[in-house]
Amino acid sequence: MKVLIIGGGGREHTLGWKIAQNPALEEIYFLPGNGGTAILGENIPFNPLDLEKIVGFAEEKRIDLTVVGPEAPLVAGLVNVFEKRGLKIFGPRKEAALIEGSKVFAKNLLKKYGIPTGEAEVFSEYEKAIDFLKSADFPLVVKADGLAEGKGVTVCQTFEEAVKALDDCFLTKRFGDAGSKVLIEEYLEGEEFSLFVLTDGEEILPLLPAQDYKRVYDGDRGPNTGGMGSYAPLFFVTEEVKTEAIEKIARPVVQAMKEEGREYKGLLYCGLILTSQGVKVLEFNCRFGDPETQAILPLLESDLLEIMLSIVEGNFRNYNLDWKKAVCLTVVLASKGYPFSYQTGFEIKGLEEAKKIEGVEIFQAGTRREGGKVFTAGGRVLNVTAVGDNFVEARAKAYKAVEKINFEGMHYRKDIALKAVKGFKNG
Repeated sequence: MKVLIIGGGGREHTLGWKIAQNPALEEIYFLPGNGGTAILGENIPFNPLDLEKIVGFAEEKRIDLTVVGPEAPLVAGLVNVFEKRGLKIFGPRKEAALIEGSKVFAKNLLKKYGIPTGEAEVFSEYEKAIDFLKSADFPLVVKADGLAEGKGVTVCQTFEEAVKALDDCFLTKRFGDAGSKVLIEEYLEGEEFSLFVLTDGEEILPLLPAQDYKRVYDGDRGPNTGGMGSYAPLFFVTEEVKTEAIEKIARPVVQAMKEEGREYKGLLYCGLILTSQGVKVLEFNCRFGDPETQAILPLLESDLLEIMLSIVEGNFRNYNLDWKKAVCLTVVLASKGYPFSYQTGFEIKGLEEAKKIEGVEIFQAGTRREGGKVFTAGGRVLNVTAVGDNFVEARAKAYKAVEKINFEGMHYRKDIALKAVKGFKNG
C-alpha cells in the first residue's frame, strides 16, 4: 500500500510514524515533509495548496490513500479535487471544513442546533466593534474569523488589550483576510481540553482527550502559539465528562453538519472547556491537532491506517480502540522569537542521544536535513515525546531528553503536564 501525507509539521511526522506500523505499507510520501519524515519515507517539495499538482502526483504514483494534516488544504477543497478524480483521501470536503475555516459559521451552527457554547457577537467593521467594547464586560475573547495558524484568538483582560486585538485584525491586517470578520466572545472559565473524534458522517469514534499549552511561556503567560506541548490522558476528564462531551457536542455536531448538507467525514477536533455549567465548545478544527496528536497517537495500539481506510471506503462500523495503560506528554522545542519573527538554519545536536532514552520519540516539525545533519527551519522545531507509567516518570524522561538536545536560541516550556502530576496526587 502507498500512502501520501500532506503537511510538514510534527503532526504529520507522528501520523506517518503511526501509519508506518501497518505491515501492509510499502511506500510513504510526505508533502512537503521535514527532516524527520525524510527518514520514514520520501519528501516531495510541493506547496500543500497546489491542489492540481498534488492530485497529479497521487495519480502518477498510484497512491492508495492520502491523509491531510493541515487545515488550509482542506478548507481550499483538496478532498473535493481528489474525490472528483476517484482517489481515496482522508479528511472532510471543503463544505464541511468550513467548521474551522469560519468561526462565524461554527458559532451560528452551534446556536442553531442548541449546542452549548459561549455567547458572541460578530463584527465586520472596526468602529462598531470598538463601540461594543465600550460597554462590554471583561475579560472577553477576540477571535479572527478565518484561519490564523492557531494565533488568531486573544483573551483580553482589559479594554486596551481588546482594542489591540481588533487593531491586529482590522488595521494592521496581521491575519490577512482571516481577520476581516471577528467574533467578540464571552470568556468562559474552566479547564480546556481537546477531544478528537473519527467519523464517517454518521458514526463517531472518540480518541483520548488531551490538553495543549497555547501560551509561549510557563504559567500560561505570553502570546498564543500553535501549541507548546500537550499531554494525555486527562485526570479531570472523567468518563461522565467524556460522555457529556460526546453526547451533547460531538455527536450532535456531526448530525447537524449532515442536516446542513455538509456531511463531515474524517477527524473532527472539538476544542472544549469544562465549566461549572458543564462542557461547552470553544472551537472546532477540521483535522488532527498539533501538538495533541503527538501526545495521543503514541498511546494508541489499534491500527490507524485501517480505521482511516474504513471511513474513506464506507465500512466504518463497530470499532473499539485499544490503548496502552500509560500516559504521554510532548514538549515543543521552539526557535527564539516564536510565535513572532525568528531565525532558522541552526544545526540541531543531540537528537540521537535523546532518542536512546526508553519511551522517548522525537517528532520533527520545523527542520530540514542536509548532509547528514539536521537544521532548524521553522518556529516550532521539535516535539520531544515520552510515554511512561505515570506523569512523574513521563516528565522525567521527556525533560531528560530535552537536556540532551540543543540548537541556538532553543526555547521550551518547563511546565508541560505539571498540572497532571499535581492533579493525580490530589485526586
